[in-house]
Amino acid sequence: MAEQRDDGKPGSEPGTDIEPKAGGQPAPRLDEEQLRQFQQFQQFQEYLKFTEAQQQGLVPSQTTQPATQYYGGQPPAPPGPPPGELVHAPRPRMPRWLRRLGGKLLAWIIVILLICIGATITYRQIFPSDAGEDTATFVQGGGGKHRTNQVLSTNPWEAVRAIYDTIGKPYPPATRVEKVCLSMSEQAQAQFARDLGYPDCATAVPALNAKVTDITPYIYAVRPMSSVVPRQNLTIHSCWYNIRGGPVLGSFTLQEVEMGQWLITGHANSPEPCPAPPTGN
Repeated sequence: MAEQRDDGKPGSEPGTDIEPKAGGQPAPRLDEEQLRQFQQFQQFQEYLKFTEAQQQGLVPSQTTQPATQYYGGQPPAPPGPPPGELVHAPRPRMPRWLRRLGGKLLAWIIVILLICIGATITYRQIFPSDAGEDTATFVQGGGGKHRTNQVLSTNPWEAVRAIYDTIGKPYPPATRVEKVCLSMSEQAQAQFARDLGYPDCATAVPALNAKVTDITPYIYAVRPMSSVVPRQNLTIHSCWYNIRGGPVLGSFTLQEVEMGQWLITGHANSPEPCPAPPTGN
């Protein structure tokens, strides 16, 4: 028979049997650590039963823990995340000084962009772009590139000879129109086309080119009549020359403009009788 304790309960101390086995065989004896683990396991089972009953409404909900005392004074800790599952760390906050610096940089970028946009708008108003315009529309505006670029001849005789040269040579049509019409002011373009029987300069140039039958004598017909070049206006008459191989283009009045260039500012048909050419060396 099992040994009886003073309190009459078997197995209440370490080293005693927990309960007899079936058939009257005594259970294995437990040491102190095994007994503590067994008691803790029993308490955990009681806590689970109490919690389940409370969820099902069998036990009134209370803020206090069940009467069962747990080993160590605390209920079992809830289970952690499953093995292998990553736990995301909280995202660190950006330092305040760095946020202020980013805000200032963004403000400066916006200011620079606004300045660039304003400068671009101002530049386009002062120097309009010819992008998107066809040749006829562009030359009707007179071009105006000679005001800031060296695009015209610096010799009045050469400026008129270039008109015959461009109309006579096989340039691309658009290039031919630009070279001829942009060497004239807007008023001279209109006079040139009207005097030769065309609605505008862009229409006159290809039509005159179609009338050229012999390129060489035509493009070399005009030559200087005097080495003395006036510093104001000069009129060069086609009737001074023996124009062969193409149409006679009339009289051109030229004026010296920016950078010593000569711009054709007027046109008329050749007068009759033809005035005497200038002389002098």
